Amino acid sequence: MRDLSNDLLEWYDVHAREMPWRVSPADRKAGIWPDPYTVWMSEIMLQQTTVSAVTSYFQKFITRWPTIRVFAAANDSEVMGAWAGLGYYARARNKLKCARIVVKNHSGKFPDNYTSLLKLPGIGPYTAAAIASIAFDMQETVVDGNVERVMARMHNEHTPLPIAKKILTTYANALTPRARPGDFAQAVMDLGATICTPKSPACGICPWRDKCQARERGTTSKLPKKMPKVTKPIRHGTVYVAKRRDGAMLLETRPDSGLLGGMLGWPGSEWVDMATHKRPTNPPLVTDWKKIPSEVRHTFTHFHLILDVMVADFDTEVHPKTGIFVPRSEFCPSNLPTVMRKVFDLTES
Repeated sequence: MRDLSNDLLEWYDVHAREMPWRVSPADRKAGIWPDPYTVWMSEIMLQQTTVSAVTSYFQKFITRWPTIRVFAAANDSEVMGAWAGLGYYARARNKLKCARIVVKNHSGKFPDNYTSLLKLPGIGPYTAAAIASIAFDMQETVVDGNVERVMARMHNEHTPLPIAKKILTTYANALTPRARPGDFAQAVMDLGATICTPKSPACGICPWRDKCQARERGTTSKLPKKMPKVTKPIRHGTVYVAKRRDGAMLLETRPDSGLLGGMLGWPGSEWVDMATHKRPTNPPLVTDWKKIPSEVRHTFTHFHLILDVMVADFDTEVHPKTGIFVPRSEFCPSNLPTVMRKVFDLTES
C-alpha cells in the first residue's frame, strides 16, 4: 500500500495544482513551510465551496488581513461584508472567534496537533486534520469529497455515502504515509479534482490505474454511491425595502445565530412553510407598502426560499421599529449576502 503512496507523491511532484495558499512540492523540499494562518483561512473558505469561488476571496482577505493578529483585530462588520457572497456565513463569525482565541490563548500561533485544533471555534474533524497535516506535516487522514471518490473507486466500495464515510476514511488512513503526509493529503485531493473526476474520469493517465478495483470491474461511473437526495422544502417570507427621500436605505443586522447571522439585510418576516403557516408579514413601518410583481428565489443547503418584496418611500423623519437608515453613500450592495443582494437588484431593475 505504501508503494501506492509513493507513486502518488511522484505524480504530485510534477502535477500539483498551483493555488495561492499552497506551498509547492519543490518549495517544501527546499524547506519552505506552509503558513498555518493561510492554510486555516483557505480550508475554512473551501468548506462546501469550490476552489474557483474561493480564490478571489482568499486573496482579498489575505491582502486586507495578512496575519492572524491583524485579522483578530478586524471589525466584525467589515469581515462579514468582505465575506458576503461566499455563503455559509457562520464560517465568517467562527473565523473571527477562532482568530481571537488563537491570539489570546496561543500567542498568535495555531496549535500544531489535531486534538488542540479541534477545540477551536469553527474547526471540525476535517479542518483539524487538514491543518495538522498540511501546515505541520502531522500524519493525519484528510478526507474531503475528492478523497471519498478516489477511495470508493480504488476499493470498489459500494456502501453509499454518508454511511461509507468511516469506511473510506479507513482506506485513506491505510495509505497516508509518515513522510510527507501533508503533500499526500493534497495529492489525493488533486487526483480527485483533476483525474478521478465525478464524470468522465481520465483513468488512462491515473498513477493508480493498475490498482484501481473499480476500473478493473467497470464500476467507475457508479461510484461513489450516495443515498437518495431528500426533496428540499419551500419556505416563504416577506422583505421590506424602505428608502428615504435623501436616498438612505433601511437595513438591519441579523441576529448572530441562524442563517445569515451577523449579516446586513432588509427587515422582514420569518421564513415559513406555507403549507402550515399563513403568508408572513412584519413591516418595520406603517405605510402603504407596494408589492413588486416579481419575487426573489434562492436556494440554501436545506430548503428553497421565495421572498415577496415590498417597497416604500419615506420622508426623512421616520422611526422604524427595527433597523436603521444607512446613508446611500455608506451603503455597499456587495456587502449584502446573496439573497439580500437579489432583493436589491430586483428593486433597482
